[in-house]
Amino acid sequence: MIVFRDPAEVPAGFGPSVVAIGKFDGVHTGHRAVIDRARVDASDGAHVVAVTFDRNPLSVLRPEKCPADVIGPHQKLELLDRAGVDATLLLTFDEALATIPAEEFVQRILVDALEARTVLVGRDFRFGAGGAGDPALLERMGAEHGFRVDIVDDVRAVHLDRRVSSTWIREALAAGDISTAARLLGRAPSVWGEVVHGLKRGRELGYPTANLSPDLEGFVPADGVYAGWLVDVDGARRISYPAAISVGTNPTFDDVHTRQVEVYVIDETDLDLYGRHVEVRFVERVRGMTAFDGVDALLVQMADDVERSRVILR
Repeated sequence: MIVFRDPAEVPAGFGPSVVAIGKFDGVHTGHRAVIDRARVDASDGAHVVAVTFDRNPLSVLRPEKCPADVIGPHQKLELLDRAGVDATLLLTFDEALATIPAEEFVQRILVDALEARTVLVGRDFRFGAGGAGDPALLERMGAEHGFRVDIVDDVRAVHLDRRVSSTWIREALAAGDISTAARLLGRAPSVWGEVVHGLKRGRELGYPTANLSPDLEGFVPADGVYAGWLVDVDGARRISYPAAISVGTNPTFDDVHTRQVEVYVIDETDLDLYGRHVEVRFVERVRGMTAFDGVDALLVQMADDVERSRVILR
């Protein structure tokens, strides 16, 4: 997938294109339904292009109202690539972009840069300064500039009759409900980041862990222990390792003051991942986080966590 970070980077004559616009936070099943429709529309040779942002626009416009991201920009680009997008225009959402009039946004990005033939948006899509742009404005400008607007309805979960959304995914992850989050995402929820040095207490206890940097990408689920996978993404080929994952602040020792993600690769004691980027995929919650009465009790529980994780992943 080609990545552009400014409309000026799009080469002349790049179009025609079929463009899907949105935040794509999570690239969940609803988002992929839009992309699948775009791929059908582009089946005669047009490029499928996603236009999205490097952050939630609310982080600039209304930071007090901005929720945590389901995924970060690196994850978003990878997931759009997997979904079959030919190119992504990842716009930096800052004060300058926030003040561009809606009509100028359409002219500069959809018409001049991407030569859009079809534009796909959700029914509640808003863009341009003050949110003045909406699907009706897109349709009027499409008639003028020769592109069609396809308004895509929500994807709903039939069993609960609820719209698939990033909000619902965040709710599920905050409750440790990995199963629901995975159904909505269409894949295992995950975080991505660099392995950094920790207190090395896991190594002292016989369970060396890979600690993810606090500035990782992705929504970290509720505190607890999870079965999942650690994927080394820095090598020439990706290697997946079965893992028991701890999320929280190590209440038994009470000396970690920020939530962290620690990953024990099952049956590996000398795996050196420091400085490497990894993806941690959550498969199932094993238990909640609790403080234990001493190291011996903790070790018994850790052995059980690892064995239960092994069974789940098998």
